[in-house]
Amino acid sequence: MRAAEIKPVSVGFISLGCAKNLVDSQVMAGYLKRGRIVLAPSPEAADVILVNTCAFIEPAREEAAEAILSACAYKNEGGCRAVIVAGCMVQRYRERLQEVFPDVDAFLGVDELERVGEIVSLVAAGRHPGVVVAPGEARNLYAPLYPTLLFTGGPFAYLKIAEGCNHRCAYCAIPNIRGRFRSRGADDLVEEARGMVEAGVKEINLISQDSLLYGADRQDGATLTGLLRRLDALDGEFWLRVLYGYPAGVTDELLALLNGARHICRYLDLPVQHSHPDILRAMNRGKAVDAIQELPQRLRQAVPGVVLRTTCLVGFPGETDEHFAHLLEYVRQAKFDHLGVFVYSPEEETAAFEMADVPDPEVAASRRDRLMAAQRAVVDERAHALAGSLDTALLLRRERRAWIARLPRQAPEVDGETRVTGVPPDACPGTFIPVRMTGGKAYDLKAQAI
Repeated sequence: MRAAEIKPVSVGFISLGCAKNLVDSQVMAGYLKRGRIVLAPSPEAADVILVNTCAFIEPAREEAAEAILSACAYKNEGGCRAVIVAGCMVQRYRERLQEVFPDVDAFLGVDELERVGEIVSLVAAGRHPGVVVAPGEARNLYAPLYPTLLFTGGPFAYLKIAEGCNHRCAYCAIPNIRGRFRSRGADDLVEEARGMVEAGVKEINLISQDSLLYGADRQDGATLTGLLRRLDALDGEFWLRVLYGYPAGVTDELLALLNGARHICRYLDLPVQHSHPDILRAMNRGKAVDAIQELPQRLRQAVPGVVLRTTCLVGFPGETDEHFAHLLEYVRQAKFDHLGVFVYSPEEETAAFEMADVPDPEVAASRRDRLMAAQRAVVDERAHALAGSLDTALLLRRERRAWIARLPRQAPEVDGETRVTGVPPDACPGTFIPVRMTGGKAYDLKAQAI
């Protein structure tokens, strides 16, 4: 067979974890494309399966392990040539993974994404590069070679504005995995967003470990509000949404910008984790103690109609019934629009790992369920209050006689969706339409096209 007739190697992605991980998968896909390696439509159709892992908490590691073992079993049955594991799990555990997953052909850390094409070529040829992870903490900062090569499956995208984290929350291993906080340049981000909009992306979600900290590490005066103003000035019909921010980082300047912006959704994702000062200090989140007490009231007063998402952590070492009762009442009073709850997971190399007085797993699970039940009451109340109001919906996909859509108040993957009826037959994904809210069920809403 002539060289020109040799079938190119194809790679299929399994991307796990958060949206930041998904962006890393897109970055790797760009390097593969530049190297003339084919992207398969699915892992089952690929010569090489690449599993991009999350290692944030135990459930994420369990999900990653299951995906890796399934991919290896598929390889051993002759379904593909090789399996590569990348991402946070590799960065965190390095050589230990080879013992646990001996059938994996290569492991790629978070600081070596540009080497993915080289690694794919090696494993496709039957070689086994082993663990490819640079020593020390992660330092690289990647920009996608092809900004419109998206894995979101819809007319929306994630724009990673920074990498790493400077906060040292006692329960979190992210700084150990991802390194210190480092921001991308504003010019590059604006051009990346411009290309997305010109390609038809209708919703751009800004993400990082702490988006409110954007620019603090740079010497060029970059700030989140400065970046948002430039993004908001772009031409086109699209939404911008800011995800993930430390509660103490919300400035009056940012709130004023939300009030007057053309494209920015009045939506803030601010994980409070807890409300009791004792637990917040034990979590090494002491700076948030004052910030969170009146946070919902302050934000709603400054930005009428703002939608608030948060997350809480229960079962942290030392959390008593009194501490939890304080959190439960805080959630009931705050009435967050969206709320997620995690149970504490002991993480190696974190300050909390050796802490005593960890609540029993059954107690922690019960607290999670009680908190979610309280939030469910808030959600039902909110859905009832929205009935009859007007809003704008972004059409995502047709489903039977209705469309699944998203409102400005709903972030991708985490906040539910809106089922819209009465949509014109010639509508297509990526269309904005006016709607009248008609109610909701659980965390999903219903609307009628106007």
